[in-house]
Amino acid sequence: MNGWDREYLQNKEVYLKLFDNIMSREQETNVDFLENNIKKVINRKYAVIVNSGTDALHFALISHGIKPNDEVLVSNFSWISTASCISMVGATPVFCDVELNTYHMCLDSIKKMCSNKTRAIIYPHLFGNMSYIKDILLFCKEKNIIFIEDSCQALGSSLNDLKAGVIGDCSTFSFNANKVIAGIAGGGAFLTDCEKKADIVKKLRRMGKNKDFELLGRNSKMLLFNAEVINFRLQKLNEYKKQRQKIANFYNTSLKKLPIKIQSVSNDCDNVYQRYTIRLKDKKTRDFLCDRLKANIHYDKPLSENSMYKNIQYKSDDCKNAKTICDTILSLPNHPWVTIDEQNKILNIIEMSL
Repeated sequence: MNGWDREYLQNKEVYLKLFDNIMSREQETNVDFLENNIKKVINRKYAVIVNSGTDALHFALISHGIKPNDEVLVSNFSWISTASCISMVGATPVFCDVELNTYHMCLDSIKKMCSNKTRAIIYPHLFGNMSYIKDILLFCKEKNIIFIEDSCQALGSSLNDLKAGVIGDCSTFSFNANKVIAGIAGGGAFLTDCEKKADIVKKLRRMGKNKDFELLGRNSKMLLFNAEVINFRLQKLNEYKKQRQKIANFYNTSLKKLPIKIQSVSNDCDNVYQRYTIRLKDKKTRDFLCDRLKANIHYDKPLSENSMYKNIQYKSDDCKNAKTICDTILSLPNHPWVTIDEQNKILNIIEMSL
């Protein structure tokens, strides 16, 4: 599904030289070079590299003062980190439904679930897609709600030339193996235009240390070799994006006449296609095709239905759309190293299965 083993074979000499260079040093250096490059790519003033996208989201909440008894609005259709970070700070996740065609948070559900305890919203750009959120941003401004932009799946995407990661009060990115730009051991980034918030996150990632241990933090530093790998791959972001878009266009054209629904993407969205997902008519059909393709499902249940929430306080809208999507969605391979033959094989299996 990710193709990084194939990418390694193409760039093996580069990686061996990077490793040799790092191992020849007397001591590990910092990762300022990656922070400088990430903030240039996204066009924000400050970037702080951390150990994972989960840590980036967790630290985003802490840096904005989210605490117990606060409520944070969040999508009920996303990766678990989008919501679990809320419980980590003792706040209450409030699950909102999504739009059936875009998979993004629904404004009506946001308004319905908002209360006088609502302090923030975590808004994920799902699978690299970006939707128009002007009305959501306006609502947040009117209600004084902090907008945390979960861009973990959208590095390289933009909408009307507005890049993912510049919209929110702060933003987060992930370099997990399933992302467009990945490290060999994951990784994440917190971005902001506020120096104070960036300084807080820098302390948090180093056990809360400044001159002494000022905050309750954790060891969330990134290993130097991992940062070097990410930095090298970051230079190929546009190349990888174009190849993903090429494969997505093949799927779009080939699947057009089949009884399949595809995530709705605006013509103004330059989608990096972190995932290429399709939806089938029902769960039975999806599960059958999933077995035939040996494919992955992102995601198989609404977040609030995970067993961890039997013991964790939360609130939730009805979220019928999220449930429908979870029952019918399937991800197809679309990384830059999927071959033409593999694409055609995938298409043939789908055609024979429906």
